Amino acid sequence: MPVALSVSIERFPLKVPFVISRGAKTEAAVVAVTLTDGAAAGRGECTPYARYGETPDSVAAVIERLGSVPDALASREALANALAAGAARNALDCALWDLEAKASGVPAAWRAGLAPVGGVETCFTLSLDAPEAMAAAAGAARAHRLLKLKLGGDGDIDRMAAVRQARPDARLVADANEAWSDDMLGPFLAAAAESGFELIEQPLPADADWMLEGLQHSVPVCADESVHTRADLAEVMHRYDAVNIKLDKAGGLTEAIAMADAARAAGLKVMVGSMVATSLAVAPAFLLAQGADWVDLDGPLLLARDREPSVTFEAGLLHPPPALLWG
Repeated sequence: MPVALSVSIERFPLKVPFVISRGAKTEAAVVAVTLTDGAAAGRGECTPYARYGETPDSVAAVIERLGSVPDALASREALANALAAGAARNALDCALWDLEAKASGVPAAWRAGLAPVGGVETCFTLSLDAPEAMAAAAGAARAHRLLKLKLGGDGDIDRMAAVRQARPDARLVADANEAWSDDMLGPFLAAAAESGFELIEQPLPADADWMLEGLQHSVPVCADESVHTRADLAEVMHRYDAVNIKLDKAGGLTEAIAMADAARAAGLKVMVGSMVATSLAVAPAFLLAQGADWVDLDGPLLLARDREPSVTFEAGLLHPPPALLWG
């Protein structure tokens, strides 16, 4: 039976502004999708990202147009053939996974071969700010043992040192969001090592990361903006030690699972991340997070309100999502 499609743009305010090197945001603007087959309904969510030329309106329009394409939503394989990777495909792919689970009574985790699932430790993100402000935020986040710093270039050595001093007990990773220059790379990575960081994400712009080839570094470096799908792995595997897999970049859970397997086969470690989004976006990514080296799925913790039901966080752990939410 053909599925019926509905799509909406929804906005969720944040507790405080979320700041990275490219700017600040005060809300999560997401696109939500529902697919129904007459007996069951499946939901998915994506976060359009301006870095990749996406807006909520443009992504919603792509999804609506696809709804009129015959058989494009007949299966996840048909969807992948009809639509390129990105936020729009992610929302639809995850909705199809949810619909399959609801219609069959078999949880998505079992259908994906990722069960049984258990709680995972997730990063708690500290927005880009002055060193002393980030240190204070780190000190206030005592419930979280794994912290992720948003960095921005100038001043990052002081930011890393200040947070380490404030939280000698914490595991630390950082995301530069392409903000470092070539002359910063060596000294900043050395400073990260001195402050005991486990990982630095995307230090250089994606079109400049060739400079990482052959570079000796004592802190692993992770590709984010430089890698979206399996097709990108061949280029980044000689530059990076790890990849950040996000469903919005990969185009859904289907490609993300395949990408994680391919990354590990290539000798790369895996981080599972997401954009700032609600529990509906985090729920499918939670499946992928099983066995990941690092998990960064704290988006719902940054929201002033979330969906009901929602995922549960406790003492830095993200627990399995309720079936009524997704999967």
